[in-house]
Amino acid sequence: MTTISFFNGDVKKIMPDQRVIYYYADAQTTHTAYPDGLEVLQFPNNQIEKHYPDGTKEIVFPDHTVKCLYSDGFKETFFPDGTVVKVEKNGDKTVVFSNGQKEIHTVQFKRREYPDGTIKTVYCNGRQETKYSTGRVQIKDEEGSISLDKK
Repeated sequence: MTTISFFNGDVKKIMPDQRVIYYYADAQTTHTAYPDGLEVLQFPNNQIEKHYPDGTKEIVFPDHTVKCLYSDGFKETFFPDGTVVKVEKNGDKTVVFSNGQKEIHTVQFKRREYPDGTIKTVYCNGRQETKYSTGRVQIKDEEGSISLDKK
């Protein structure tokens, strides 16, 4: 192992397996570079970031939330309560809640899908549409007045 100590308190270690561990004293942050291209950053607040050679980044926050940023622009976030948020490159977002509900956000609409099959959609112009699992359909116009209630 080779150790280099810098005047500012930083320390660089080159390990026998070719890992390079650099400790930034001022930021109290450790950066480990692996021979296969993986880089891992450890911050004083216990946040850990992994930067993979393919451009993927994985961030583990102190509260155990995990965010994955993929090189194609897709993002996923996994929350400790089981909620998962997925964001497409075009900005469309899907939120899957631990209670089985699902939300979809696009520029055209926001939709919530319930475990019983009910689907509520709010369009960008303010129109609302609810399709119940019983087959009932209710549509409200932009002002919130019911324009259709088909049972």
